[in-house]
Amino acid sequence: MTLQERIGPGIRPHRSGTFMKHGAHLCVDMQTMFATDTEWAAPWMSRVLPAIAALSEKYAASTIFTRFVPALRPEAAAGGWQRYYQRWPNMTLERLHPELLDIVPELRRHMPPAVQFDKHTYSPWHGGHLHRALQARGARTLLISGGETDICVLATMLGAIDLGYRVVLAEDALFGSADETHDAILTVYRNRFGQQLTMCRAEDVLHHWEDLAA
Repeated sequence: MTLQERIGPGIRPHRSGTFMKHGAHLCVDMQTMFATDTEWAAPWMSRVLPAIAALSEKYAASTIFTRFVPALRPEAAAGGWQRYYQRWPNMTLERLHPELLDIVPELRRHMPPAVQFDKHTYSPWHGGHLHRALQARGARTLLISGGETDICVLATMLGAIDLGYRVVLAEDALFGSADETHDAILTVYRNRFGQQLTMCRAEDVLHHWEDLAA
């Protein structure tokens, strides 16, 4: 699996394509299948889209959109993922319309210079391809946005910390599916990862990235 180039209003307008000094923006799974009327619909996505759009516009040249790609069918999945897709057979590739896998149009317009990275699990770190690409860019700090806060964002964040990255989370650019679990995992983030993780607002990132990445 390799990085692939693919062809709303933000908080305030910014010049597109600015590089993040010593960093990169990982935007997690902002896909049409979560934004529309599917079994995996996440209504909160629309709430955070303006903040994510602003970050992706300013830092398009440093943005990587991860994309969750389901199994072709339940029996094609590995181990416990088979049971997962038996629960969600309509979300397998053999039933899902291909356009639903796409990054939402408000963000997709930034590719290129932004790029896309496909994954088949919650974490994007398996195989080491993403880590190697980030190291080649000289990234030391990762801004993470997208969803869901307690699943794919969690897996992305923990893997980044394990690999030695400093992590910045823009709270108003993260979404979950339930208030209770979203709020609970944000509390865990704040209380348990203070030395490796910075919590802030999208506006802070837009105007003070070099301070956050230091």
